[in-house]
Amino acid sequence: EVGLKVPVLFFLLLFGGVGIAIGIAMGGARVIRTVGERITTLTNTRGFAVEFSAATTVLVASKLGLPVSTTHAAVGGVLGVGLAKGIEAVNFAIVFKIMLYWILTVPVSALSCMVVFKILQVFI
Repeated sequence: EVGLKVPVLFFLLLFGGVGIAIGIAMGGARVIRTVGERITTLTNTRGFAVEFSAATTVLVASKLGLPVSTTHAAVGGVLGVGLAKGIEAVNFAIVFKIMLYWILTVPVSALSCMVVFKILQVFI
């Protein structure tokens, strides 16, 4: 309903899409490698379980109207599959580092937005 009431300018959508594409190009392979190899060892069947659990989580949350991150769901699935093998099968140093980065994302994003806003405010 919000999308129908508040129009989003095309250049903002383009700006967001370009930002996502640049982010994936810069660090996507590293993120995939970390989640797929460094948290725990994955086999074909474990990979299926990870993807199935992540997809189920995203679908249920979306159906309930809850905002959810597919990356968070995937990391949760990898963690769950690793813990099914035993607590020693999970590299918790990597998991804690990922969680720290998730927490830092909010203030860093806020500061970045403030800087961009102030720059645009000067020129517009």
